[in-house]
Amino acid sequence: MLYDLARPFIFTLDAEKAHGLTIAGLKALPLGPVPKSDPVLATTLAGLDFPNPIGMAPGFDKNGEVPDKLIRMGFGFAEVGTLTPLPQPGNPKPRIFRLVKDKAVINRLGFNNGGQEEAAPRLKRMGGRMGGGVLGINIGANKDSEDRIADYVTGVRNMAPLADYLTVNISSPNTPGLRALQDKGALEELLSAVMEARDNITGGAPKVPVFLKVAPDLEPADIDDIVEVTAKHGLDALIISNTTITRPPLRSPHKGETGGLSGAPLKDLALQRLKDFRAASGGNIPLIGVGGIANAEDAYERIRAGASLVQLYTAMIYEGPAMARSMTCKLARLLKRDGFSSVAEAVGSADK
Repeated sequence: MLYDLARPFIFTLDAEKAHGLTIAGLKALPLGPVPKSDPVLATTLAGLDFPNPIGMAPGFDKNGEVPDKLIRMGFGFAEVGTLTPLPQPGNPKPRIFRLVKDKAVINRLGFNNGGQEEAAPRLKRMGGRMGGGVLGINIGANKDSEDRIADYVTGVRNMAPLADYLTVNISSPNTPGLRALQDKGALEELLSAVMEARDNITGGAPKVPVFLKVAPDLEPADIDDIVEVTAKHGLDALIISNTTITRPPLRSPHKGETGGLSGAPLKDLALQRLKDFRAASGGNIPLIGVGGIANAEDAYERIRAGASLVQLYTAMIYEGPAMARSMTCKLARLLKRDGFSSVAEAVGSADK
């Protein structure tokens, strides 16, 4: 109710300024207790224990400032970033546009962040503040890098010791040429280098799981190639998917802006891509569903379609900070209604 009252004022602010104020507000909050999730929501992926399968997608907390606060909001995991080896300002402003009539956002941020070196000490402190929630770190390449694969290797070396899992993000449409790394030959070279770097990290700790985040704008042959290369290199999960450069029918004045579209209009495409990857992999590669998830029913649909976990971001802009707690409560009821004793039991159940 409070957010419903405040939202008209918030939406009078520039979208990026409002986001900055949100991060500042969360940083100022005391570290409260972690809400307890219903045991039916507990699940395991890549050897990691998640109290619930609802996560905050990267892009919200680009510099890893508030993942501990996100867990207190009811998320089972928080993925920060995208973090690049060197700090970079991103693309010129304005670069975030609310499409209110469509419950969507178009952004062309371009991996704006303070860099891995700046974030590392803060993320190291976060290790003891996650309250049972899982910390993911999303890594990317600098826009002007002469060797983007080397940037991902640097990201693995810098961030793996601080993360519960790493995500290799090659799916942003806002860094020119980045999505070319999804091509089979380039992906083969990238994942070979990334996994070698991960395996060569010393210190005696277990090897950090590595996930790959891909775009929704793929052809069937692309999907088959990505599954083949991912399986060959033993990645732990695929994240399906990022924003889209396609444009379904939209009503908002900003519909013509360039950049990646997220939110409600992405739902059908993201769900179809999840199903496509489920079919291509035969269910043998864990999947994480992202894109257009706005409520517990959407999350449940994605789980039944094959997602072990789900992530959201844009919907919270419209629904408010209580969204994660509400979703987890409703998702638990949906699982129990259909006779599932765990999230894992429900994964891919729409196939049966």
